[in-house]
Amino acid sequence: MNDNRSAIRKRLLKTGFIVISDKAPKIECTIRNISDTGAVLQVSTAIGIPANFDAVLEGARRRCHARWRTDTKIGVQFG
Repeated sequence: MNDNRSAIRKRLLKTGFIVISDKAPKIECTIRNISDTGAVLQVSTAIGIPANFDAVLEGARRRCHARWRTDTKIGVQFG
């Protein structure tokens, strides 16, 4: 199977947070893998999470755009 990603992802199993707005509560997520360009986030449910949001991953706040999603996972691109 060919992997056409532009950056190598490292597997991870750390807690992160999705930030929809500064006034809304943060949504806890698990970082499944991460690279310089994106990540896969596991959540209890992807319902209600918009296409664009900020996430606190490994101590840094990053702007994220959802490229794909399932019921419990969101693939994001940074930027």
